[in-house]
Amino acid sequence: MNQFPKLIATFFGLGYISKAPGTFGASGGFLLSYCLLQSGLDFQMFHISHIFFVITAYFSGVWACSKLADEWGHDPSRVVIDETMGFWISILFLPLHFYVLLTGFILFRFFDILKPFGIKKIDQLKSHHSVMLDDVVAGIYSNITLQIILYFGKAYF
Repeated sequence: MNQFPKLIATFFGLGYISKAPGTFGASGGFLLSYCLLQSGLDFQMFHISHIFFVITAYFSGVWACSKLADEWGHDPSRVVIDETMGFWISILFLPLHFYVLLTGFILFRFFDILKPFGIKKIDQLKSHHSVMLDDVVAGIYSNITLQIILYFGKAYF
C-alpha cells in the first residue's frame, strides 16, 4: 500500500510510538506551533496558519483513514493526525504565549482522554469523519475552557 496515507495518519511517524501515541501526536502539533510562536509571526498570521493546519489536517486525516481502514481497522491508536489537529483547535484565536500553548495541550489531552460531554458518542459513530470529529470537539472544549481561564486569570498570562 502507498505509504503517504500512513505518513499523514501517523503525523510523520509519531503514531508509531507505542507508549501514548495520541500524546505524541498532539506533541507534534505543539512543537510546530511553538516553532511558529518563536518565529515571531504576528497574531493574525499565526492563527491564519493554524486555521490552514486544522482544515488540511481534518480533510487529509479523513482521507488517510479511508485509505487505511481495510488494513488498520477503524481508529487505531497509531492514527494521531486527529490529536495533532485537536491541539491546534485548542489554541485558535488565543494569545501568543508559551503558557497558552502548554495549557491548551494539557486541556486537550484531558478532554481527549476522558471524552466527556458527548465526545464519546461522536467517537462511537465509527466513520472516517468521527475519527477526526471527536478531537474537533475536544479541541473546542479545550479552547473554551482556556478562554475562561484566561479571562479570570489574565494577570498571569
